[in-house]
Amino acid sequence: MPLSPDQPGRVAAIRGAVVDIAFTEGALPAINDALALEPPGLPPVLVEVQAHLDTATVRAIALQATTGLRRGIPARPLGGPLTAPVGDAVLGRLLDVTGATGDGRGALPDDTPRRPIHAPPPPLGAQGAGSEIFYTGIKVIDLLAPLAQGGKAAMFGGAGVGKTVLVMELINAMVARYEGISVFSGVGERSREGHEMLSDMTAAGVLDRTVLVYGQMNEPPGARWRVPMTALAIAEHFRDAEARNVLLLMDNVFRFVQAGSEVSGLLGRMASRVGYQPTLATEVAELQERIAASESAAITAIEAVYVPADDFTDPAVTTIATHVDSTVVLSRAMAADGMYPAVDPIASGSILLDPLILGDEHVSVANQVRRAIEHYRELQDVISLLGMEELGREDRHIVERARRLQRFLTQPFTVTEAFTGLPGRSVSIEDTIAGCKAILAGETDDWDESSLYLVGDLAEARAKEEAAQRAEDAAA
Repeated sequence: MPLSPDQPGRVAAIRGAVVDIAFTEGALPAINDALALEPPGLPPVLVEVQAHLDTATVRAIALQATTGLRRGIPARPLGGPLTAPVGDAVLGRLLDVTGATGDGRGALPDDTPRRPIHAPPPPLGAQGAGSEIFYTGIKVIDLLAPLAQGGKAAMFGGAGVGKTVLVMELINAMVARYEGISVFSGVGERSREGHEMLSDMTAAGVLDRTVLVYGQMNEPPGARWRVPMTALAIAEHFRDAEARNVLLLMDNVFRFVQAGSEVSGLLGRMASRVGYQPTLATEVAELQERIAASESAAITAIEAVYVPADDFTDPAVTTIATHVDSTVVLSRAMAADGMYPAVDPIASGSILLDPLILGDEHVSVANQVRRAIEHYRELQDVISLLGMEELGREDRHIVERARRLQRFLTQPFTVTEAFTGLPGRSVSIEDTIAGCKAILAGETDDWDESSLYLVGDLAEARAKEEAAQRAEDAAA
């Protein structure tokens, strides 16, 4: 079939989401360049070049469903990588990987600027080195795993331990104090979660400075693989072109890795460790290294990371962990004990937990809290076999205070208020430190442990204890 100058390529083969495209003249499109396949009577289908098979054929991965495609249809190169719409026009909108809207409010204006989804990270010399703390109002995170402006924080946890709830609470907690732009990237999300996020943002009144970018579970792996890149392109525009701080939320980064593994398998690459793609480290680095602060503004990332089968040695989990500044580990054992948020105070940490950044008092209290809880865990086998009575006086005090610390570091969330009936609490870091110091000093030794459970600051716990005492005295 002869080729016209404006249709330099034609589809040679289609295997699910993999499309081979043959060219008879001119240079082949570069790796990561986008092409539009144009079946007659159907909307164009976008694909991305992933391999040059020979001097005349490229192999591409589809970013949209390939239903209705056939051999011989024209493939039009777009002249570069896929581009995403950026700027004020995308604020308050829900987009897919190609930048098309999905919120039922019509298309974006034709003059909306666009930016390639593939870009190099900012040069090291141009990156900001600020260590300003990004306080969240969540006690256990602010005390033990503080987040940094322009840094990356990851919430690691298995299925059902509260990663998405924690990310949603972080969004709610930052609404009042955070004045920048929020970009939410839903990677492999359920459509229900997208609708909930849209309605929650609308109800909170922050949709006008939020962009939602989704690649749903039912979309091809290419779409789920490139959704974080679309979100990053939008975030980079606000950081670089408008010097505005951006909060980038990603749920779930593991599904980005999983989609890349699917793409790798479809392209016929030999699998690496545990069946992951051989390019795992490169793909994660290309995503994470673009999240950085410039001299004028910063992208701060909060990422949920699914841990398959609760195996924290999984290659995807360890690869992602090497790039983050703050690690928040969610524990299934703590969730089973009703400790919400189920953040493990021993496994979680941050490179910012340094006296030069946070001050001596914060770091000292955080270390004391960790030591107390760790000592309690070491004694748990003895307690379960012999009981508390067999412990020495000092050990008994440490265990009792560690149990109270664990309960004090729980907190009711705004996003769970409909289920628990408890209004959400936001606690300043000063109140968190003061409460932990009081517990460590023994001021709450004669309190009931339940008085410290699911409260805000220590004053609320004290009021709860006094009310319980009054009720007990009245009953007596």
